[in-house]
Formats: sequence, structure tokens, C-alpha cells
Amino acid sequence: MTHTRESRRTTFRRIARRSYAQWPAYDSTPLYDRTSLTGLESDIRTVSETWFEHESHHSIEEFVCALPLAYFRFSAHDWYEGSTRYRMDILFRVFVLKELHGWEHETALVGYLVNRPELCEQLGFETVPDQSTLWRSWHERFTADLRETVETAARMILIKAQNAGVAVPREPERKLRYHGNESGESDPDDQTTLKQAEQATDHVSRIVFPAFSLDRGDGCEIHENAYWDLQTYLGLRERLAANEGARSFVYESTRDRTPLGHAHREHIRDLSIGQVREMYRKAITRLLNEVAETEQFFRAGVVAIDITEADPFTGDRTGYEGEIIGTKEKTDEYAYQWATVQLVGNAVPLVLDARPVRKGESRKEIVEDLLDSAEDLVHVDNVLMDREFDSQHILEMISQRGLSYVVPKRMQTSEKAQAKRLLQRGQDRHEIDRKLHLGKNEWHETTLIYRRKEDSEHDDHRQYSVFMTNRGTGHLTEYGYRWEIESGYKSIKRFMAATTSKDFGLRFFYFAFACLLYSIWRVVDLLVQVELTGEYEHSPIVTADNTLTLLKKETGIG
Repeated sequence: MTHTRESRRTTFRRIARRSYAQWPAYDSTPLYDRTSLTGLESDIRTVSETWFEHESHHSIEEFVCALPLAYFRFSAHDWYEGSTRYRMDILFRVFVLKELHGWEHETALVGYLVNRPELCEQLGFETVPDQSTLWRSWHERFTADLRETVETAARMILIKAQNAGVAVPREPERKLRYHGNESGESDPDDQTTLKQAEQATDHVSRIVFPAFSLDRGDGCEIHENAYWDLQTYLGLRERLAANEGARSFVYESTRDRTPLGHAHREHIRDLSIGQVREMYRKAITRLLNEVAETEQFFRAGVVAIDITEADPFTGDRTGYEGEIIGTKEKTDEYAYQWATVQLVGNAVPLVLDARPVRKGESRKEIVEDLLDSAEDLVHVDNVLMDREFDSQHILEMISQRGLSYVVPKRMQTSEKAQAKRLLQRGQDRHEIDRKLHLGKNEWHETTLIYRRKEDSEHDDHRQYSVFMTNRGTGHLTEYGYRWEIESGYKSIKRFMAATTSKDFGLRFFYFAFACLLYSIWRVVDLLVQVELTGEYEHSPIVTADNTLTLLKKETGIG
């Protein structure tokens, strides 16, 4: 079965309904236009991922012929002047086809086309070009950047087709190839690592930052990239505020015009919480799409949900009581609070989504919201949470989604009594089923697991921890992954710009952008490890400071 008008319509309807992807890319951000090759690569990734999910689409050649390219202005990447026999879009398709098959020379491509007149008609050829014409087109007409885009596009198409079970003519290379990279060292030194980190950071930043937009309109003298440069610069130095950072940035930036601190804050304050979250999710989607094309990325995984708080607030919070709320430890201090859902376990640790926590919001609302985002982005198997989410209604909601969970239980009278009995018997571990009352004669069934802590400082029932899970004891070992979210928060807060403003949106943006910088760091580290060693270890070989410094240098996208 071949693609039809109806199957194409179905595909693009699916793309239009996707929450965090917009096609075509040039229409979604001022950082891309109709000549942007990065935008074109993004579009090919978006369309190919959805195209091959359709039951009628099982040919990569048909995809190459059907890929919409009419909007793209190839003239900016055409070294020839004057009239030519073959259009650039047709040549682009045919060179993608050549790269898909992995042919080194144009002769094999010509022979293939000569024997397939129907394919030539779909490509738009009236006559098949000869070998010399194709050679000149590739080496003398296409710019180096356009040739690199052809190679990138073919690699993405192969991966997306293979992931969907579509037959491919060759095995795709599942690690990124950076222009000029000839390193094959298995035990890289610091200089090699930094060189690869610079290439990966440049690559990632060009993909991610276009997801953010200030919607300032046309004709602005200061390029929008300068605002993201400045925000990254603020994260480069600990406790650096916008005004001071903007003054220093003037001297350290290579830009002719940079934003003032107050102008930067005003543009950020104009963004709603919803806009910030939408842009963040688009950026994370781009990151996920990039690392998903490596063999080392585990797309199905474990997520951890938690709440962190800013430094205690010491000023007057009159009128802000709903936003500057109490601390998690129930002290007499107040603080802004933010909730996140992060990938943990074997996957690269990314912050999938972040949201503010307001007074009066239930923990169930927060968990539902974050799980909705996480399940839109990745396949979730298991949910890890702290004991502040010890609620039968939250656990029931997670179970209804078909997910497993591990949550520590606050020890009430019955749990303390059970722990005392276990202590008397010298028993280190105990498992028992329990029904938790939901109301109206409805119950949530869970399993309580008592586990004795090694080297506990207590000599009574406090030697035991109690966990709740709906999938048996096997998942309990995964709870150890949750420490990653705490170590992640330390790095995220290190990346945050300083401010004394009470503006809730500004505060949240600073936190969300810090989460993005943290996620970029972990992705860059994964890509560098894969490029240099072919493997991924959780312990980073690229430091956070290195990544921030490179981001500050490389965020001049567009």
C-alpha cells in the first residue's frame, strides 16, 4: 500500500495536534526563517516521526518525494547564479535519497534512477541527470552547510523509519556527526573532551533556544538571541542579578547591542506562567528528539516528582501570601516553591517539566499535571515520590494510569507498632498488603514494605522505613534513583539568576531556565560521551561550568 491524499492529510493533522511541536518551524519562532537549515532539519524530524507511524507509510523513498519543501528558500544556499536546468528542491531530494542508500558516488545514484522512471517522475525529473551534473551540483552548487543538512536529514529519516518498523536500505549511524570531527579516541583527554563539548553545545543550543520567544514584534534593534545570551550569562555566575549581569555582559559579549537589565526583566515579566511552561516543554521536546537518536538513550523509564523551594523569603509578603508560601518542613519560614518531574534511573537525567506551587493547590493536582506532561514526552513506567505525596488518592490516580509507584509512608500508630514487633524479632524486612480508604466504601490496594536501615542512629522503631508500592518488592530498589533529583536541584539552583523581585512569573522563569540549562548540560555530556567512547556513564565527563561557558559563547544562533 502506498501513501494517499487521505494518509497525508491524517499525518499532518496529527502533527497539528501535537502539543509541543509546531510545523513548519520558521513560523514558530523569530529565530528561524525560510532560509534556516536548522529549522528545515527540525521540520524533517517532526514530519518523519509522525509519517512513519501511519500504517500506509512504509517506504522511505515515498517519504522523500512527499516531504513538503515548497516553503523553504533554497536560493540562500545555492552557489550558482542565473538559470539552471534542475531546481534546488529536486536536487535536495535526490541527494537525500543518495545518502539514505549510503552511495559514495553519483554513478550508483544515476543507475538507480534510470531503472525507476516512476520514482523519477515523483521526484520531478523530466530526464535523469548524468553523473557529472550531479557531481557538480553537490560539490559546486550546494553550500557546505546544505550538504551537511542533507546528511543530517537522511540520518534522521533512517532512524525514524527504523524505529517505526519500516525497512531501511542501511543501518543508520546512531550518534551525532559534527562537522570536522575526526576524533576516534577511546580514552579522551581534557582537550578532546572540551572540543567535543563545544561542538555538541553549539549543536544543542541551535536546536533548543528557538523554542523560546519574547514575541517583541518586528523591527527590534536588539536581536532576541541577546536576551537568551544574557539569561545564560546570569546562570554562569552564582548569585548574579540582571542589572549587574547586563553591565558586565556589555563587555564580555561579542554583540554590538545587548539588553539592559531592566528591559530584560520587563520582557520576561510579560510572559505568563503558561507561556513559560509551553516554551519549556517545546525546548525539552527538542532535546529528547536529539538524544533519542542515540542508542544510549533509554526512552522508557523512571520519573521522580518532587517539590523544591527557593531560599527563605525574609521581606514583606503582604499581598503575596498565595505565592510565597510555607516551607516543606513546616517551619515558620516562607519561600517560593517549584515542582518538577525528572527522568531518573538509567536515562539521562532531564527535567521534563516544571511548575510553580501555589497556596491551596493539592498535591494530587500537582502530580496529575506533571504526569500529563511527562507521559506526553516519554514512556513512563514507574513514579518515585517523597513522603509528602503519601496520599491514597494520589496513589490511586497513578495506578489508574497503569503506572507503578514507590512512595515512603509516614509512620502512624499502626506502622510504629509493626516496626516495634519487627525489631523485637530482629527482622530486617517485612511485606504486607494494605487497603487505604478512598471514601464511599472505595479502597486503594497497596503493599507496605518495612525495611531496616543499615547503621541507623536510632535504637527503636525509627530504624525502619516504610514504603508503599503497587508492583511488589522488585521496584523498591529503584527508589535509590531518587537521590538524583536532589543532586539535580543543587545544580539547578546554581544556574539560577539572582533577584529580589516578588514577581511570581519572573521568579518562575528564572527557575525554569535554570532547569533548561541543567538539562542541556546533561544532554551535552551524553552526546560527548557517546561521540568519544560509544557508551554513556551517569558520572559526567563534561562539567556544568564548561557547558555554561560554552553556551555563553555559542548561543548566537540564527
